Amino acid sequence: MRVVACCKDGRVRIIDVASGATLHELVGHTDAVRQVSVSPTGTLLASCSDDRSIRLWDAETKLAIGVPMLGHTDWVWSVAFSPDGRHIVSGSRDDTIRIWSAETCTPVLGPLLGHTDSVRSVAYSPNGSHIVSGSLDVTVRVWDARTGDPILTLRGHTGTVPSVAYSPDGLHIVSGSYDHIVRIWDATTGQPVGNPLEGHSGWVWSVAYSPDGTRIASSSGDQMIRIWDASTGGPIATLRGHANTVFSVAFSPDGKRLASASVDRTVRIWDATDDWRRWDI
Repeated sequence: MRVVACCKDGRVRIIDVASGATLHELVGHTDAVRQVSVSPTGTLLASCSDDRSIRLWDAETKLAIGVPMLGHTDWVWSVAFSPDGRHIVSGSRDDTIRIWSAETCTPVLGPLLGHTDSVRSVAYSPNGSHIVSGSLDVTVRVWDARTGDPILTLRGHTGTVPSVAYSPDGLHIVSGSYDHIVRIWDATTGQPVGNPLEGHSGWVWSVAYSPDGTRIASSSGDQMIRIWDASTGGPIATLRGHANTVFSVAFSPDGKRLASASVDRTVRIWDATDDWRRWDI
């Protein structure tokens, strides 16, 4: 098992989970790398950076593909592949969203305008028809992925929304916020589903659905990772071990592992099948 990590030194690192060793370093960005996305087939990586660029990499050869994707005028916070792997969406501190061709590394659509502050997170719906975004303007927005037209504005958070994700069936959206709250929304109507998920005592930095859609993981400045029942919103587990803010969480494709990355300079792997044991990298 391998983990892809984005780093402040401008490098993307591929780490072997068993040994903790760095297997490869992808060099090209000239400033901090904010996020890395893996294509649906696992053959490509997309990274975004404070250098205002998005870069595409071959996951096998570890070499850069094409030219850097340029157009944003400020840091690029977030990138995500479309479900068919043909497009990449990006969100930036310039308040805009852009869509790029993963085949030619050229612009396809954008800028998408509507947010009034930095766009911190972007994600495609499972069928590729919509894009969801979270912003410093405390809103979550839904867009038509084909036309770029705004569809919904989801209001309820009172702080920056640095992470959003669709449920695997596309029916719901989860968002995490600096207001310490995780919220679940109806992806069609934009209305809240159930009560807010409360428990974190710090900013919520990252949220993720398990591949089967039954669980939600959230990470926070309170150094905790919390696991929630996606249907009821009830708490399942609290994972402790990091010594600082936990910036990111992600489930493995089979749902058996959860990876977390922290300001404490560690990546931890958790057994998501039962007892939530952890391995440190």
